[in-house]
Amino acid sequence: MKKLGVNVDHVATLRQARRGMFPVPVVAAGICEIAGCDSIVCHLREDRRHIQDRDVYQLKNTVKTLNLEMAMSDEIIEIALKVVPAQVTLVPEKREELTTEGGLDVLKNKTKLKETVKLFHDRNIVVSTFIEPEFEQIDASREAGADAIEIHTGRYAEYFEANQEENWQKELDRILKSAEYAMSTGLKVHAGHGLDYKNIFPVLKVPQIEEFNIGYSIICKALFTGLYEAVQEMVRLIKKGQ
Repeated sequence: MKKLGVNVDHVATLRQARRGMFPVPVVAAGICEIAGCDSIVCHLREDRRHIQDRDVYQLKNTVKTLNLEMAMSDEIIEIALKVVPAQVTLVPEKREELTTEGGLDVLKNKTKLKETVKLFHDRNIVVSTFIEPEFEQIDASREAGADAIEIHTGRYAEYFEANQEENWQKELDRILKSAEYAMSTGLKVHAGHGLDYKNIFPVLKVPQIEEFNIGYSIICKALFTGLYEAVQEMVRLIKKGQ
């Protein structure tokens, strides 16, 4: 059964635009759960541009399953070890980027990753690495002790939006082959970034992907339909397409 994790970062983005109290990410998370999603995702960035520390603690104490996206910075690792989410997804992070651009270079950071994975495993926290669909990154993730990978689907989404079918088909093939390979090594396979109500259909055909983490497109649709309906529609698409 394929699962949906809803990222509530951009609820916090709207709140931080006025530095006020509303809208509240934990309230949005509750609506998402009632609508049928399987987990709640948030990214505690070093610059705190959207999700704040208090949001992470509130979410942990409220939702059924929290997936905390984070960079491997000592400050954020310390917070995550105090919060003890069900899962952490380790991502690259650059201060100037609008959103996460590309996957984590596990090969370059394998020593640090091994140390980080052990810290989280000692707290029974599942660890996933957000990576490009490349065998070398999959191998490095497995060697570092990760439980899962999340395949970066951003490039595929960009090609799809630009109607470059040849390119998105090639990228989809990379995703498929990487998902097959990752599962053969014992890793669980997740996918996310840039997925929406149209481009998700081809990716749903990849049988090894068991979890989709989606935020921006759901929050955007919620502006017009309401959050409950936006999440329910994505849940329906995922269940119908598997």
